[in-house]
Amino acid sequence: MQKKTICPYDCPTSCGLVVETDGEKIISVKGDKSHPATQGLICRKMRNYEESVHSKDRILTPLKRIGKKGQGEFKKITWEEALTEITDKWKEIIKEEGASAILPVYYSGVMSVIHRNCGDAFFNKMGACSLVKTLCSSAKGAGYKSVMGSTGALDPRELKDSDYYIVWGSNMKATRIQALPDIINARKLGKKVVLIETYSKPMEKYCDQVILIKPGTDGALALSMMNVMVEENLQDEQFLLERAEGYKEFKEILKQYTPDWAESITGISKDIIINLAREYASVKAPAIILGSGNSRYTNGGMTVRLITILSIFTGAIKYPGGGLCGTSPTSSSYIDKDIIARPDFRTNEARMVNINQVSSALVDEKNPIKSVYVYASNPVASISNQNKMIRGLKRDDLFTVVHERFMTDTAKYADIVLPATFSVEQDDVYTSYGYCTVATAKKVIEPQAQCKSNWETFSLLAKYMGYKDEYFYKTEREIFYELIQKSLDNIKDLDEEQKDILINGGTVSTPFENRIDIKTKSGKIQIVNDEMEERIPRYTQNIGQEYPLNLVAVPSCETLNSIFLEKNKVIEKRGKIKVKINRKDAAERNIQDGDEVICFNNLGEVGFIAEVTDTVAQNTVIAEGVYNMDFAINGKLVNALHDDRLSDIGEATTLNSNTVEIKRV
Repeated sequence: MQKKTICPYDCPTSCGLVVETDGEKIISVKGDKSHPATQGLICRKMRNYEESVHSKDRILTPLKRIGKKGQGEFKKITWEEALTEITDKWKEIIKEEGASAILPVYYSGVMSVIHRNCGDAFFNKMGACSLVKTLCSSAKGAGYKSVMGSTGALDPRELKDSDYYIVWGSNMKATRIQALPDIINARKLGKKVVLIETYSKPMEKYCDQVILIKPGTDGALALSMMNVMVEENLQDEQFLLERAEGYKEFKEILKQYTPDWAESITGISKDIIINLAREYASVKAPAIILGSGNSRYTNGGMTVRLITILSIFTGAIKYPGGGLCGTSPTSSSYIDKDIIARPDFRTNEARMVNINQVSSALVDEKNPIKSVYVYASNPVASISNQNKMIRGLKRDDLFTVVHERFMTDTAKYADIVLPATFSVEQDDVYTSYGYCTVATAKKVIEPQAQCKSNWETFSLLAKYMGYKDEYFYKTEREIFYELIQKSLDNIKDLDEEQKDILINGGTVSTPFENRIDIKTKSGKIQIVNDEMEERIPRYTQNIGQEYPLNLVAVPSCETLNSIFLEKNKVIEKRGKIKVKINRKDAAERNIQDGDEVICFNNLGEVGFIAEVTDTVAQNTVIAEGVYNMDFAINGKLVNALHDDRLSDIGEATTLNSNTVEIKRV
């Protein structure tokens, strides 16, 4: 039989899936052609989802560590033994140190509403640390919001109406595959597609022009393009005067950001900048498809702020298909996540720990963390400063619990490992951060062996902690229906058929945003924002370490963060961890394609296999995707080279602000 479900992973789309099942096992997975956004197109990572669900390597019972931390040696125990040991330890810590010595760590292992947020309710009730979840693109959201407030951006389905495209720091092949056909069709219709990137290989065949840019200088390019427009009177002056705040002030500061100035900053010739500005201003509805990588710098928020202003500078948002695509396309929050997260459970002032700085928190001797609970995350592989992270997890006085499906690099450091479910083994509700859609999915098969969902696990932990709140005694199906019923009233204009779809499992579209209805306090676009520390946008320099090569992490089409690393065929095909380097930079260091090299900075050293290419900007090296330790050359992954400092606004990761030197082994 066939059943519908939703992809649970960290992608803008929340793809619709159709699962073939015999009631006990998943036989096959394909795209749902009736899904309003994906229409059957899914990435190759999910096409063999059943291989992961039924993998022989899956953790199926609770485990207790019997070897040294990091060795991955465990014995099987019962759920009762595991729950008793965990909660007894937590009660002891709370009594001696206080609940703020307990830290939950989770992120994008599941992006749904129930199973991503139900842990918040448990730890709010406990009074534990509150995790600031800004690992991915919060600087991007903050930069956009500073200009446009809560106004939604373009839904990718609107790109068919655009007449010119700038793909700016977005590997659409890896992260926006459903929008790629629109780009391909646009070129067939004679519309131009320009790629601005530090690493162009994945996307260059889909584009008419490739512009390689020095990492962290995207804001300079945006400013100089607007300088050209003002000098040649190509901006929509009337629109900016009527609908934007601070345009006249901003116009004055643009005079200093000439193409000559930008050439020295970005590495892009002034002639290319001038031509790009003229082309962009010559069309009615240009679209900027913005990735997240250019927000992962110390100046990431300001960069996005400037690109957002560029997207409205010609009045493009007045027309269908014009404006920015790449931030949330809706201003409405249709699903009330507080029903699940329960901020009302917290009675103390939470100790805040930013997820990007978990490694520092784990080695903080003045305010020590005594227990960490990891779920839907693999911090050893994906959070900055791996060396510090491992040092913290090795502490004898740190009690670590990991709720996982496979023996990840993080799980190897756990004292207790709990077996987790896959999305097809649980009920959930999904919102998409890239499309105007809302979706639900019911359990397709029962959880394998002794695996339990986040909801069931936190409910059990709450009972063993002695919490009596009704919330923790509801079944997963009960909270599923409660969330849907309370949220349906927020979704306007739904007909009865659409309501039935959400109740029974499926996806519905919500209205596209009216981008002329600017959702800021004043109702105007905030070019100048008096609430910002930097009220007038300007160029701010990216701050890295004092090494000659910019290290940039980019997404992989083969994996997603550290998810799918259990797929041996995929991982073996990818091989050892690689670093891509510009041909000129490689020649200066006597590095040839295939050489074993070491990248190093003040944080550590990481071994790679060099890939010499012309598709990388000069003075830049590219690390593509996340690996596990089994494929590391010297036992370290790329995040060992990432500092945990935060972005200018949004408290986001600055993983692309790091610099390195590289040498042959």
